[in-house]
Amino acid sequence: MKARLTGLLAVACAVMCLSAAAYAQADRLEALNAQVISLYRQGNYEDAARLAERALALAEESFGPDHPAVATSLNNLALLYKAQGQYAAAEPLYKRALAIWEKALGPDHPNVAASLNNLAELYRAQGRYAAAEPLFKRALAIDEKALGPEHPDLATDLNILAGVFQDQRLFDFAEPLFKRALAIDEK
Repeated sequence: MKARLTGLLAVACAVMCLSAAAYAQADRLEALNAQVISLYRQGNYEDAARLAERALALAEESFGPDHPAVATSLNNLALLYKAQGQYAAAEPLYKRALAIWEKALGPDHPNVAASLNNLAELYRAQGRYAAAEPLFKRALAIDEKALGPEHPDLATDLNILAGVFQDQRLFDFAEPLFKRALAIDEK
């Protein structure tokens, strides 16, 4: 009985140490991501991208390839690649982040909507409106369902989708979306 109890204590200690290690890694990852965001805001995309690559490697090593922390790191790195015009490098990262969010949180979560918007914005920046539009529409539907029809984030989604139509000179499609967004913002 004493040996079994000692074994259980050893397992409990290992779990607690693992948890402490996991927390330490999470803190380290959070600090790296904060540095990435700071450098991004300063316009220092190259240094930010190098740190974002380290953050991604740390997230994958610490939590596995399908963890939401990996999705966040993928998104950050993709954002930096997009800012540098490296669209081909950004696209697979955005797609992988989206797949992780969908798997971890389900297809109707606001984080999925944000990820859809990020990928759609990449397509919009490339003038790939046919690829961007359905993603923006899906994000809008998710946010409307999750947040309600009067939420300020929904106005942002509406403005973005209207902007896609405006970019294509489809003003009849853009105008009602802009008007609905304005009504939400005025409330």
